[in-house]
Amino acid sequence: MNVIVANEQRNALANLDVDIIKSVSGSYEVAEIVEMFKNFFYSKMILDVTAIYNYDDIHSYELLAKGLSPEKIIFLLPEGSRLCTPNFLSHLISLGIYNFTTNLTGVKYLLKKPNTLKDVESIKKMVHTQESQDTGANVALISNHGVKSGVTIMGFRNVTDHAGATTLIYMLKKELAIIYGYENVLAIEIEKSDFQLFRDKGMISCKENEVKSILQKYAKANIILVDLNSCKDTSFCSDLLFLIEPSTIKLNKLIHRNKEIFNQLSKNKVILNKSLLLNNDVFDFEGEAGIKVLYNLPPLDERKRNAIIHDFLIKIGLLNSNNANSSNSNRIFGLFRR
Repeated sequence: MNVIVANEQRNALANLDVDIIKSVSGSYEVAEIVEMFKNFFYSKMILDVTAIYNYDDIHSYELLAKGLSPEKIIFLLPEGSRLCTPNFLSHLISLGIYNFTTNLTGVKYLLKKPNTLKDVESIKKMVHTQESQDTGANVALISNHGVKSGVTIMGFRNVTDHAGATTLIYMLKKELAIIYGYENVLAIEIEKSDFQLFRDKGMISCKENEVKSILQKYAKANIILVDLNSCKDTSFCSDLLFLIEPSTIKLNKLIHRNKEIFNQLSKNKVILNKSLLLNNDVFDFEGEAGIKVLYNLPPLDERKRNAIIHDFLIKIGLLNSNNANSSNSNRIFGLFRR
């Protein structure tokens, strides 16, 4: 007999014509799922991954694979999501997770004929080929911080109060981790501890005097995103982005505090974040402020994948247009649409 753990795809799973002994629905911590089923006898678990809290974090699957037998679980992934990419699937395979699909036909197939490593090893080969060809996102660094050559360290600083650097970095890191691999992307927050609220082990909070040691400790990372906050020394950054929320009250407060701010920013990369300005409004803003806007980001839901984040990463040089191509996802999951 089988069990179902469902959330966003529960309506589809309700039409699954298989023997079910137990079914639960909702969003759960991995530890809760493990506790529910570690002593429960079942043949297979059909797991709608949206039932996992932080289901797009590969560490959730690491914990699940340690707590339950991955060969007994069929992972139903949201079609078209960031999970359906070569890098993420390759990480699942590394954890011994071979049975994943995006539809009920695939679930039924895997119930009858589970995948082996041989069935999915082509995905890992695809990722290896992609990584060997990719030269897209790296620039040289100052070597005296102990960081390997070829790493990009992108610093983010709020210019207006609460311009959204923390949440933006979280969204960028999630996207980059899926494309380049979780271990290759790191986020650092200086002089604050907001990152811990995201419960992501790849997001580190530290003091300004600890930055050098953190960079050395995580020297394997290829991309490092830094929430600078009040940090004065930015010499370790290979590039800097300055965030402005262009609401009237935020801009007036900014100018009241520093009348020369836009002159100071005139040669820097300025991002409008949480912006409701249209293209014509941005043009007017540039004229009035005497600065050039690199990108105009609207308010975004950090819980979902946003296509504009992908475009933004291309714009700031952390991604090239060949990475995370949707055709890769479609080609891979052609294998699992049975």
